[in-house]
Amino acid sequence: MTTEAVAGALAADEPTKSRGRGQLILRRFVRNRLALVGIAILVLLLLGAYVLPSILKWQYTDNDWNYLGTSPGQGGHLLGTNHSGQDMLAVTLRGLQKSLVIGLIGGPLTTFIAAVVGAAAGYFGGWIDRALMWGLELLLVIPGFLLLATISPKLAHVSWLIFVLLLAALGWMITARVVRSMTLTLKDREYVLAAKYMGVGSMKIIFRHILPNMASLLIVDAAVQIGLIVLGETSLSYFGFGIQAPDISLGTLIADGEPDAITSPWMFFVPAGFLVLIGLCSAFIGDGLRDAFDPSASGAKAKVKLPADGESDSQQVEIVSNTVRAEEGLAS
Repeated sequence: MTTEAVAGALAADEPTKSRGRGQLILRRFVRNRLALVGIAILVLLLLGAYVLPSILKWQYTDNDWNYLGTSPGQGGHLLGTNHSGQDMLAVTLRGLQKSLVIGLIGGPLTTFIAAVVGAAAGYFGGWIDRALMWGLELLLVIPGFLLLATISPKLAHVSWLIFVLLLAALGWMITARVVRSMTLTLKDREYVLAAKYMGVGSMKIIFRHILPNMASLLIVDAAVQIGLIVLGETSLSYFGFGIQAPDISLGTLIADGEPDAITSPWMFFVPAGFLVLIGLCSAFIGDGLRDAFDPSASGAKAKVKLPADGESDSQQVEIVSNTVRAEEGLAS
């Protein structure tokens, strides 16, 4: 068979199956109203955090000395002011910006680390598996909060991206265990063995034939991790170990408003309310994705089906073989 024929067969067969399965997953997800509500609220929060500050009268750095610690609605301050005269809506939107960015970067990064470590441990085995699992067990034993609380103050004047990396580096272990277990099963499938015998590189096998077969788990985990990373950042910032002044996050705002939660509740409950919304949206989206990828697992954690719906091992082997031949033909 010529290279053109192989490429034509792949273009007509494999993308069609992918589109059909993708459309089915999308239809299932759209039927989940809570998931759609979660996405809508999260998008509105993201847009509001970046669009509203440009049209507000007060910026988060401004101080209204005529209205110090006033309740919502007074002096043109929709959500009131804090004791420094800063508009609570402006400072909350600023904190929301930072917390959302940390979550949107840290969540997928945590899942990526888990996927790479878990797949490498399961696929290569031997001393690589033992070394990676030893490191994983060590991180599970060491309390992550205490470790972050110890390291974060030393990096107080470094970019907040380092803080995101620290959060991601201490949140991947449980998912990596699941990925490793699934990789141990997947690496013995016929289509993986066929790719290996045809000389396909190990990393290409992992990223092209193993990780895509657990996409449902990884996508759901990334969605859930966004909320967990935001909660982790908030907890550390609340105790003074996370985002440092003069920067602002939801955690620092909650910490500043907590002493006045009774006398001036808007200082505490406004940022706390946004935090709760982010957590709920993340959970709703994660549940919706889980049910969309695997409706039979409703009420349980997302799992992967081996092999994919409608594909036998022989079909997977044929697809891998055709792909390798097409790549070799094009390369030559």
